[in-house]
Amino acid sequence: GLMIPSTGYPYWMFQALAIQNGKELMAGDGLTTYFDDPKVVDTLEFWKSLSTEHGIMPTGTVEWGTLRQAFLEGQTAMMWHSTGNLTAVKKNASFDFGVAMLPGNERLGSPTGGGNFYLFKDTSDAEKAAALKLIKYMTAPEQAAAWSIATGYMGVSQAAYETEALKAYTASFPPALVARNQLQHAVAEFSTFETARVRDGLNNAIQSALTGAKSPADALGDAQAAAKRLLKAYQ
Repeated sequence: GLMIPSTGYPYWMFQALAIQNGKELMAGDGLTTYFDDPKVVDTLEFWKSLSTEHGIMPTGTVEWGTLRQAFLEGQTAMMWHSTGNLTAVKKNASFDFGVAMLPGNERLGSPTGGGNFYLFKDTSDAEKAAALKLIKYMTAPEQAAAWSIATGYMGVSQAAYETEALKAYTASFPPALVARNQLQHAVAEFSTFETARVRDGLNNAIQSALTGAKSPADALGDAQAAAKRLLKAYQ
């Protein structure tokens, strides 16, 4: 069967499903969410149906933190997960496996992910210089290539993929290119004003629908109402 994790980062998985169903979860300016849009509700109904109707996914929630091990132990034939798990799967799988782009309904699509480096204006010049030195080092093509090979995360620039190390690695292990090639279908990761609080409401809605505590429509309606309250001050 299939396992899509619904703990840890359920909003991230859900955004992918919604995009594939032809609808973004938020406006580009970060001021409006579309949680109660019919296409978004249909998306959550589809996710739930994978267990309740189609029987290819466990009922309730699927744990993010243990999913990789579940895949390695043969508890699921397919998993949705971060590309940052790829090298660990490659090293530990006792079977042949493949990597594919996420599927689509109305379109292909996936949100981007990853971490960020920040320079804060209230830090000292010395701290800023040190931070910038670290950022330059971490994002240099050679270092980005080494990080990609060691983990499975994408290289942060095209230049990383032009290094001899990453060219050789991807030639010997083409699955390492799948996530990068999926960028042509990608959209920005979910982000609004008050992102953490808005996102928590969405996460709770997803989990309450998957566990049967609420219907998808009611759960997302509640999340939309909460998001409107949180975003009102910024509109």
